[in-house]
Amino acid sequence: MRSIRLPLVSMRPAFGGSAATWVLLQQVVVRGLVAVKFLAIGRMLGPAAIGSVSVALLAVAIAEALSDTGLAQAVVQAKSVPNRAELGAVWTTLTARGALIALLLIALAPLMNAQFHLGGSLVLLQMAAALPLIRGIASPAYYMIQRERGFQQLAGVETSAAFTDCAVGLACAWGGLGAFAVLVGMIAGESLKTVLTWTTMGPRPPIRLAWHGIGHYVNFSRWIWAGSVVNLVLNQFDKVLVAKLLGPIALGAYQMSSKLAQMLLADAAIALSQYLFPTFSAHFRREDGSAARLFARYLTVIVIGLVAVVLVLRSTAAPLFMLVLGPAWMSAVPLFRIFVINMAIGAVIAMLVAYLRAIGAPKAATQASVLQVIALVIIVPPATHLWGVTGVAWAMTAGLSAAAAWMFYRIIKRS
Repeated sequence: MRSIRLPLVSMRPAFGGSAATWVLLQQVVVRGLVAVKFLAIGRMLGPAAIGSVSVALLAVAIAEALSDTGLAQAVVQAKSVPNRAELGAVWTTLTARGALIALLLIALAPLMNAQFHLGGSLVLLQMAAALPLIRGIASPAYYMIQRERGFQQLAGVETSAAFTDCAVGLACAWGGLGAFAVLVGMIAGESLKTVLTWTTMGPRPPIRLAWHGIGHYVNFSRWIWAGSVVNLVLNQFDKVLVAKLLGPIALGAYQMSSKLAQMLLADAAIALSQYLFPTFSAHFRREDGSAARLFARYLTVIVIGLVAVVLVLRSTAAPLFMLVLGPAWMSAVPLFRIFVINMAIGAVIAMLVAYLRAIGAPKAATQASVLQVIALVIIVPPATHLWGVTGVAWAMTAGLSAAAAWMFYRIIKRS
């Protein structure tokens, strides 16, 4: 019996409620479902439909970044545990933010429809406005579970929402809804996630308008907002440029190559950062130097793994696109080879940002983003003149490298 029991006992820490295993499992399942959905719908509908949806989601991303309160990260990082009154104020703020974003997107939909040459996609843009509203009314108890490192519970919620998104989206695509299928699936998934935050997580905040009690979060969260605004410029301006100049078909190819690279590289690191941010925060609160040691170990492993994956993906890009998406998408292969480098650097940045926020230094991450903007302003004009859209992608590589180098320098200097 001992030979049977010992392996079982040794596995328990790996599957405890706060184990990183749950974050990794969540990543595999969620990103796998997202990949199945987007790749299947992309193959069925082609670049034009994906480009139209991308403009709608781009509008949501821009609005959410410009209004990012940073309260979610502040709740996780704060030394004192938020009480119910504070959570109520957080919920009020996030709900108001979601409602305002939704109204703004609906009002600006006709203008965007004309500016980005979308033809009859006005309803698509208006439908996307439901996403920030649904996210805004979710319970801030979700962030308390993050703070307490309840990764098993978070994984259950996220995988359930992703399965709903994928299943509904594919069903709608096969049913003939076209580009609307992507948004219908996302709305269904976000709705389930919001319901689960209220029915399965605690403590539940009081459902009433309350604006006071979170002023002490502002000093921390203002840098999160500033970082979000700068990152908005960094992450979305290239897509805006392609959509404006070349239209939805070119944007569809650009987005799919970026999305595929993100799925294969950056998403895993971003998910891991969701585990690392509260974990680094917990170690930093001990004030025993364990956070720095843990950071060094993770950085070494991640960099080695990313280099190997980038080399493989660049060498197999063409057959990968032919197999997964078909000949209609082969024009995206050169961009994909650049994007795998960009996403690898972005994966490292995700971990650097998690560590800087955990040690109470979000300002350094924002400074790195500003440095990246400066690099892009200098590099993009000549690169675009010489190499077109490919030049924009390589300029992003240079900017990302500068940002990562600055954050690493600040971490070393702080040690």
